Amino acid sequence: MLLRRRLLAEFLGSAFLGAVVVGSGIAAQRLSPGDIGLELFENAAATAAGLFTIILMFGAVSGGHFNPIVSFVDAALGGLSWRVAVAYLPAQVSGCVGGAVLANLMFSEAAVTLSARNRASSAHFLAEVMATVGLVLVIFALARTGRSQSAPAAVGAYIGAAYFFTSSTSFANPAITVGRMFSATFAGIAPSSAPSFIVAQVVGGVLALAVLRALYPVPSTQQPNGRSPDER
Repeated sequence: MLLRRRLLAEFLGSAFLGAVVVGSGIAAQRLSPGDIGLELFENAAATAAGLFTIILMFGAVSGGHFNPIVSFVDAALGGLSWRVAVAYLPAQVSGCVGGAVLANLMFSEAAVTLSARNRASSAHFLAEVMATVGLVLVIFALARTGRSQSAPAAVGAYIGAAYFFTSSTSFANPAITVGRMFSATFAGIAPSSAPSFIVAQVVGGVLALAVLRALYPVPSTQQPNGRSPDER
């Protein structure tokens, strides 16, 4: 029963995430036609605020991952069982796809329209590696130093900023990458570009895991005064 609740939370949170990202992209495109900078700002602001609230809504039940990279890094660090991390994956992907479809319908678009927005380039690949490294570090640096209560705001702020400092606009999440394929709108990504993004996100997750193990080898809850053995 507990796992069912966690899976439901991950599915619903991912659905809200997909709806926020795609829906705010459609709204931005309609409210500010032709002004790409303003459209991106509106999309980024809505996504940052949405992430903050979605994590608060569902984090107490499932951890508020909504992202397979986060789930698998958590499992690698011992915070989540591999069985649960694997179970989260389909809930996260299907939730993001469902959220994208709902966003399409809310704005009177066809329920499913495959995006033709090509984002595959070496610059985008590097940007997605960077975006994912940063996101994972933000989440687990806070978790492993006893500051998880700050994670909703920190994650929202990081993603909002990364929309602008990365050329890829910081997907940093394989589930939302898949979801965004199903909307031929501002936030969409062509199916042909998605594999490159997902590979980059996996690479970013592995790199972030290495950094976390170097910087925070033991969670602060297992260390007197929150200090590492080298500092005592």
